[in-house]
Amino acid sequence: MTQQADRHLQTEITWSGFYMKKLCGTNYPLSICFVVVNEFCERFSYYGMKAVLTLYFLNYLEWDKDLSTAVYHAFSGLCYFTPILGALIADSWLGKFKTIIYLSFVYVIGHVVKSVGAIPTVGNKDSHIALSMVGLILIAFGTGGIKPCVAAFGGDQFDEEHMKERQKFFSIFYMSINAGSLLSTLITPILRGDVKCFGHDCYALAFGVPAALMMVALAVFIAGSSLYKRSPPQGNILLQVCNCIGFAIKNRWKSSKSDPKRKHWLDWAEDKYSKRLIQEIKMVLRVLVLYIPLPMFWALFDQQGSRWTLQATRMNLAFGESFTIQPDQMQMLNALMILLFVPIFDLIIYPLVGLCRVNITPLRKMAAGMIFAALAFGAATLVEVNVVKTVVEPAPAGKCLLQVVNLAEGNATVNILDSSFTISQLQDPPQYKLLHLQDSSKELDIEVTLGAKTTCRQTFTQEKAYSLIIYQEINDIKCKLVEDHINKNEDGTPNVRFLNTQPEAMNLTIGGVVFSAPPDYGVSSNQSVKRGEHSVKCNTQSADCGHLYLGLLDFGASYTFILINESGKIAAKRMVDVTANNVHIAWQIPQYALITAGEVMFSITGLEFSYSQAPTNMKSVLQAGWLLTVAFGNVIVLIVAEGAGLEQWIEFLLFAALLLGVCIIFSIMATFYTYVDPEQMDKVQLEEPGKDEDDHVDMKKKNVDMLMKETRKSTKL
Repeated sequence: MTQQADRHLQTEITWSGFYMKKLCGTNYPLSICFVVVNEFCERFSYYGMKAVLTLYFLNYLEWDKDLSTAVYHAFSGLCYFTPILGALIADSWLGKFKTIIYLSFVYVIGHVVKSVGAIPTVGNKDSHIALSMVGLILIAFGTGGIKPCVAAFGGDQFDEEHMKERQKFFSIFYMSINAGSLLSTLITPILRGDVKCFGHDCYALAFGVPAALMMVALAVFIAGSSLYKRSPPQGNILLQVCNCIGFAIKNRWKSSKSDPKRKHWLDWAEDKYSKRLIQEIKMVLRVLVLYIPLPMFWALFDQQGSRWTLQATRMNLAFGESFTIQPDQMQMLNALMILLFVPIFDLIIYPLVGLCRVNITPLRKMAAGMIFAALAFGAATLVEVNVVKTVVEPAPAGKCLLQVVNLAEGNATVNILDSSFTISQLQDPPQYKLLHLQDSSKELDIEVTLGAKTTCRQTFTQEKAYSLIIYQEINDIKCKLVEDHINKNEDGTPNVRFLNTQPEAMNLTIGGVVFSAPPDYGVSSNQSVKRGEHSVKCNTQSADCGHLYLGLLDFGASYTFILINESGKIAAKRMVDVTANNVHIAWQIPQYALITAGEVMFSITGLEFSYSQAPTNMKSVLQAGWLLTVAFGNVIVLIVAEGAGLEQWIEFLLFAALLLGVCIIFSIMATFYTYVDPEQMDKVQLEEPGKDEDDHVDMKKKNVDMLMKETRKSTKL
């Protein structure tokens, strides 16, 4: 039975190999097909999960915007700290293949735990938070751990004579990264917002599909196990560099005398380490010093998934009458534009600038990329200033908001504290007034004049918003105070409530959402409904009052529908408590275009610069340093989001100004940098006799590392 199973398995491998060979082409190692499919699925799972993460924090875990942004960037930062750990494990212990396998299992477990935490029926809110955080930590270790391994492992599959095929592989590899990113940021927001489960947005499905794709990624990678070329771990150069630097510092600290032969502090490591290694570390440190200002660029760039997504929730998401997008889908613009902009810059813009006799150095490109990113946040500031015009600002401490809804016939004059205002019947929209309570809670007299004077006494609490309902009962004027919901929903949906003027209770249904309106000027709960034109089905205890047309319930608005009796029929009078989002989502396109242009000039050029300016066997060290700039950029956002407490448009403006300042500093530093000719890099002959053991290995790696310039096709690492 076992032999039959083995023969069956071998047959399956043979046939799958045949078709994969046809797919990939006969000049390619069959194994790289498994690597490319693995990368596509892994990037889909990562970016798909991350696309909906901020709204998950806001709407499911019910965190505020600042905490949601901080945790989002803490997770992003961790994803770029852990590649250092993955590189150490792969190079010093397990090798690339086993590291990818083991950490992919951690990755899958993290996705599963994260998906389970998004199921409302599993535990309580605390358990959801715990599962979500554990899942995110495991995902960060998984994705970060395999990040430095997969591309290099794919390059290892080619023999030295297949240089052209290897170049094409890297292009295909990074196209698969962008394809996975683009599709996932398009699909997972649809799964979240358009599919309902447990009566709400289906975050369990939005996380579950990326989890399934990561399982597929792992299964595909394992399926190619028998075909891979595997290089044993050969020691980690990053660890060697750290040890050399540590020894130099320690040796210099212990020495009480200066040594004129040792002009650089690293020269104090010559007692233990070779001159060649020390010279190479000096070269690397010159580049790493230039990296110091770079985190500020990433602080802006990575806010596409946090602050910019939050901005999108307060905008009009409709394209025409029938098509709308989800606020978290806008992130797909970056992946789409990077595919468009790379050839445009390489084939058109850079050559045209060159024709103007402008010397386009890599560091100048990076500085220009910073300027474009700052301009992107300038554009985001302008959008935000207009977006907040539809937002009702909450009352500060010691104050509250009050609007008056006049349901009586005629104009009513209201006097409260030092405020006096006249409200016509069913004035739309009502206007909120700020009341100075001077205490956390206060009971106030409200004088209402409508023919005769009536005094109402109501209790107000600070930092809340209220509607004062004035209505007529026989010959008396009465008042009713109702607490309002003025916050716009984070997913952009409108809010609805019903005020029932009738003597019997009413049940109303909008798109499956049920409202219960108590009798005698009772108010239903405030609930969100899907954006669109709606009719409400109305039922009373004594009769079916049919369907009432409510009109368009637009993005971000809050409505109060007053149910009144007109000539024996129930009618719904609409009052707009909070204005709908009136800034169209298309106004975000310029800021995405600017940030993507900045990415092409900054990130892609930075990768090429790093590889060209480092010795062959030190390129991994600079790659680690580059990833750390991304991590520290996310730490900057985490600090500002939690500590500054600024208005959003001011925060955007602050980031733009900081990046412009950093750009000036970086430009000054760049003027003192002397470029190293890559062709002369490996001609440095400072090695002492007896310390050339690794030269053969290093030279063998040279061609592979030179091809890593192909990574400039994408930054979705």
